[in-house]
Amino acid sequence: MYGHVSSIRPAPLFKQLINNYMPLQNFTYLGSLISKDNGGQKDIKAGLGKARCAFAKLQNIWKSNQYTTKTKIRLYNSNVKSILLYGSECWRVVKGDMAKIGAFHNRCLRKICRIFWPNKISNVDLYKKTGCNSAVLEIKRRRLIWLGHVLRMPQDSIPKVALRWTPPGKRKRGRPNMTCRQSIMTQLKDMELSWGEAQASAKDRTLWRSIVVALCPTGDIRPHK
Repeated sequence: MYGHVSSIRPAPLFKQLINNYMPLQNFTYLGSLISKDNGGQKDIKAGLGKARCAFAKLQNIWKSNQYTTKTKIRLYNSNVKSILLYGSECWRVVKGDMAKIGAFHNRCLRKICRIFWPNKISNVDLYKKTGCNSAVLEIKRRRLIWLGHVLRMPQDSIPKVALRWTPPGKRKRGRPNMTCRQSIMTQLKDMELSWGEAQASAKDRTLWRSIVVALCPTGDIRPHK
């Protein structure tokens, strides 16, 4: 006697997933490294590694005399800097991380311009020559642009809720870790802009854009050949 096929029911998919579930300390989601400890340093380290590989793959172009500095900078911005600063809007960056990112960025620009020891050039002159901003300034610009988008969102939107969210319970003793929100608040304080003023200004796109430009130009300055 044969039983009905319909009587044989496989376990629901979610039960299979629960049985096979393994807790993770970190994982990659949409190109960003999400980790248990808020992921800032690990994500930055991963981005630096990827950017180094991307820059190394284009060594023939950087060494070539067939391309102008302007063309090389455009390739650098699209193929290397975009990887280096991917997701930087939400990073909780400390001074040590800023120094590493800035050093790599400046080193790349010097190689593109073929400025090697014993020849020297100041960072200010380097940015003028290439038409680029410093990495620190670029991160701040991207963070402000992202903040403007979030502040214009509805109150119940996920990014806005996440930005305001405070985890329940008590934190461990000692100095708390820097968070994305604290990084934003520190930047606004340096600009002498309160949180309320930022919320009011962000509602006007033109006004907010002028604030961003005042802090940091877009970097689209024509570089010297």
